[in-house]
Amino acid sequence: MKRLRLSYQRVCSAEVPPRAAVLRWVRAALQKGEAQVAVRFVDTEEGRELNRRFRGKDYATNVLSFVYDVPEEAGLMGDLVLCAPVVEREAAEQGKPLAAHYAHLIVHGMLHLQGYDHEDDSQAAEMEALERDVLGRLGFPDPYVDEER
Repeated sequence: MKRLRLSYQRVCSAEVPPRAAVLRWVRAALQKGEAQVAVRFVDTEEGRELNRRFRGKDYATNVLSFVYDVPEEAGLMGDLVLCAPVVEREAAEQGKPLAAHYAHLIVHGMLHLQGYDHEDDSQAAEMEALERDVLGRLGFPDPYVDEER
């Protein structure tokens, strides 16, 4: 049985999805077990600082995932940080509804928290298949439909 404790943090002025939607998306992406997850919506300055500090990249990115190193019996613990201005810009550039892009990035981040990655083609294919499945169950279109492999 999945049990989830969600901390919803909005520290930006941009449009962000409501807590109920975020809870639904996080829960849908949770593979199994218990989880404590914080989802934080930030502005460009905080997004850039976190990306620089933890990934060595001096720009704001759409989503960052931070998993806590805790004993397995404690369940999954982690943070997702979404840079709202970057997410808005990307959704507009890609011609996607903002909610669909947020749902995709939250599902993507949740999979990272659970150990999935996309460092090589095989990992990317597995992770993208899971994202498509979860998003499809949530009623969202395939986020990779326009990409060529």
